[in-house]
Amino acid sequence: MTARRFDAVIFDLDGTLLATEQMTIETGEAALARMGRVAPDGLLASLVGIDEPTSRGILRDHLGADFDFPHLDRMWAEAMIERRDRDGIPLRPHVHTLLDALRVAGLPFAIATSSTGDQAREKLAAAGLTDSFDIVVTRSDVPSPKPAPDVYLLAARRLGIEPARCLAFEDSDVGAIAARAAGMTVVQVPDMVPLSGENADFLATDLIAGARGIGLLAA
Repeated sequence: MTARRFDAVIFDLDGTLLATEQMTIETGEAALARMGRVAPDGLLASLVGIDEPTSRGILRDHLGADFDFPHLDRMWAEAMIERRDRDGIPLRPHVHTLLDALRVAGLPFAIATSSTGDQAREKLAAAGLTDSFDIVVTRSDVPSPKPAPDVYLLAARRLGIEPARCLAFEDSDVGAIAARAAGMTVVQVPDMVPLSGENADFLATDLIAGARGIGLLAA
């Protein structure tokens, strides 16, 4: 019998399991438009996978330090909630197929996300995934968000698995850096932003292709 390469799988949330990136960009652009501002081309897409303090700094550089960010936050959040409540949150391709395969194989899995605890719970509920994950580690649970490895290390600890025996699925470079820094094997499945894959062990077009390419599932 061939030895199993991985003992657990840890997923990023936004852009990896959930197709939230386009929603975030579109609602952000709408919020800015309501404030009489137009986001420079590619600005909001460049924030994909970046933690909130860092992304706020980038926005401040483009919009000015005196921009009314609290008002933008409120309008953006309202637009996201309206969109989520109206349409739900779609999944990235093959999410249920991969989770079902992991259950059959007896491999535990978890989430490690840069979302806050409240945000993660709301998103999982809107996507119909609340009951799929017993372990959800968020930036509310750790000292430092991605690209620090904290969320991945805590997820592995809660799973009771050594990080080196964990496979991480990510969409962003920031997340891939975090998972690699935690000592995990990294499959990167880009969403909105094309990536070189230099921070990943395998760059895939979708979750199933990544799982097969890295040897998690039979080809």
